[in-house]
Amino acid sequence: MIAGLIARDLGLDLYQVDLSRIVSKYIGETEKQLAALFEAAETGHAILLFDEADSLFGKRTEVKSSNDRYANLEVNYLLQRMEAFSGISLLTTNHESAIDPAFQRRLAFHIRVPMPDECYRAQLWSTLIPARADRAGDVDFRALAAQFVMSGGYIKNAVVRGAFLAAAANEVITHEHLWRAARAEYESIGKVSYDHCDS
Repeated sequence: MIAGLIARDLGLDLYQVDLSRIVSKYIGETEKQLAALFEAAETGHAILLFDEADSLFGKRTEVKSSNDRYANLEVNYLLQRMEAFSGISLLTTNHESAIDPAFQRRLAFHIRVPMPDECYRAQLWSTLIPARADRAGDVDFRALAAQFVMSGGYIKNAVVRGAFLAAAANEVITHEHLWRAARAEYESIGKVSYDHCDS
């Protein structure tokens, strides 16, 4: 969401890098894909978004096998390419400590996004449900925000899941649908939820 706002404000296209299409098990292919990616971004004046960046920008390891050597070569190549890149690249991660320190030193800005407080969570619940979606009058966004301490991404997942629950039952979106969806998301991140729904 933040990357999209930055791209919009700068009037640039945003390209989210699909790591499954970049990383290859064949020697030299990853570097070739990365070269094409950076070249296209420079030509098209696009912002590159590396989501879950720790999977590509991970720490170099001690070389114990040829696999380690080639993995480190990829990281070294990426360091050089990022250094030469004249455009803007954004990296997102939930595991900052897993990113190679050499990459961290080269980042111009580090922005930490804190967990939204209860007020912001209520706003997220409210705004993530499209205005044109049919919903019941019993939906209590403040209660959902108070009961489930989650980031915006998990709230978005819960809203989508709640909409699917309502569609499967051929009903409008109710507090019960959203509560069940939020509980499922909450438990998926290893947190304990209540066994009852208070609307």
